[in-house]
Amino acid sequence: MSDPTVHPVDEKLPAPRLAALGLQHVLVMYAGAIAVPLIVGRALKLAPEQVALLISADLFCCGLVTLIQSLGVTRWFGIKLPVMMGVTFAAVGPMVAFANAMPGVEGARAIFGAIIGAGVISMIIAPMVSKLLRFFPPVVTGTIIAIIGISLMRVGVGWAMGGPAPLAQSVDVPKLVAMVDAAKATAAAASAPVKIGPIPMADNPNYGALDTMAVAGAVLVFILLLVKFARGFVANISVLLGIVAGCIAAAAMGRMNFDKVAKAHWFDVVTPFAFGMPTFDIVMILTMTLVMIVVMIESTGMFLALSDLTGKKIDQPALAAGLRTDGLGTLIGGLFNTFPYTSFSQNVGLVGVTGVKSRWVCVAGGVIMIVLGMLPKMAAFVEAIPQFVLGGAGLVMFGMVAATGIRILSTVDFKGNRHNLYIVALSIGFGLIPLVAPRWSQQMAHGLHPLLESGILLTSVAAVLLNIFFNGAKEDRASAIEAAKTAEAH
Repeated sequence: MSDPTVHPVDEKLPAPRLAALGLQHVLVMYAGAIAVPLIVGRALKLAPEQVALLISADLFCCGLVTLIQSLGVTRWFGIKLPVMMGVTFAAVGPMVAFANAMPGVEGARAIFGAIIGAGVISMIIAPMVSKLLRFFPPVVTGTIIAIIGISLMRVGVGWAMGGPAPLAQSVDVPKLVAMVDAAKATAAAASAPVKIGPIPMADNPNYGALDTMAVAGAVLVFILLLVKFARGFVANISVLLGIVAGCIAAAAMGRMNFDKVAKAHWFDVVTPFAFGMPTFDIVMILTMTLVMIVVMIESTGMFLALSDLTGKKIDQPALAAGLRTDGLGTLIGGLFNTFPYTSFSQNVGLVGVTGVKSRWVCVAGGVIMIVLGMLPKMAAFVEAIPQFVLGGAGLVMFGMVAATGIRILSTVDFKGNRHNLYIVALSIGFGLIPLVAPRWSQQMAHGLHPLLESGILLTSVAAVLLNIFFNGAKEDRASAIEAAKTAEAH
């Protein structure tokens, strides 16, 4: 029996149940946790071994930051609620923009430097951010989360197609050479300038291949069947099970290579600065800091929702300690070759579904994540998953992020306050600029490109400013809590 004098949040369950419930939390968040290092690592064009290193570091830091957040370290760090920490999707857009501008290890070091700088700044401003909830009502947070999902959808589609859209065609070099030679001969005979028509392009036979799209589609259908017919825990890990099913299909087709898995070590320690010393760029740091402010506002809603779910009240210092841990986790991520951290909303939803409020369950989950991060063979297996397998799962994961934003927006008063329509419409419009016009900022200062090429940041800035312009800055804590409760994808 549980001790009535101990709050359910602080209750220590028997070890076997604690381990089982901790593993449940890990499995619910696992697919989302490994997605970011796969996206960023491949955008950086890193070697498979380096992408596997990012995955190991990510899982290790997920566990470490979860322990800090759930256990608490001094009065300055840790919300001491059942929170699982994972890499935020909100930072993917800016990081991919950085990666496209500077691929390879050099780009990775620049990204880690920006993350370290943003982590330090986030820790400093955490108490102030905890008081900024008034500037992020559901009309703002819902719009931002929707554009995060919309922006990531091109990644999921690219996985299913076999690569990003520019890979669909390449220059047909033999035809181009023949065209240039013919144009030169014609120009020489007529004593006229050389004129060349449109550059001939050849379709990439590997892009949109029917067999790969069939596997991606099968993964998607399998996930949907689990969502419809499965119940409870199995339904909660449907994306992860879909990826496993896709791997089995890819292996049966001979399209999944396990050579690197066989060569990987069973156990290894995650070390800081594995890619070398980070480099620091002020624009990149400020860009990531803006992302972290949005992330911390999101976390504020999550913490308030958890407080409401668990019945444990949190005061301003506790809220600041939780947000400061977002900053500390991001700093740790930069040091250990991974990315910014925040509370995973899937796991907040799991607390409501299971009714288990003990933070020690998340402590157990954190320990499991640390162990997984020290198993390079596991990371090598994840890295070996073909992109087309991830495509079907990516459409679900990223689509659910967008749908979550739409669901939060469904709580917004559009009928009584028509200004909210303008906030959403214009903010999403700004966020779509980099998607529909990728080179729109080419005439602007190059240092601003990482900021201007992130639809998520453009939407965030536009939504906050438009909300202040139309609605002012009235605090509505109840709406923030309700919005956080509706979020089931991150």
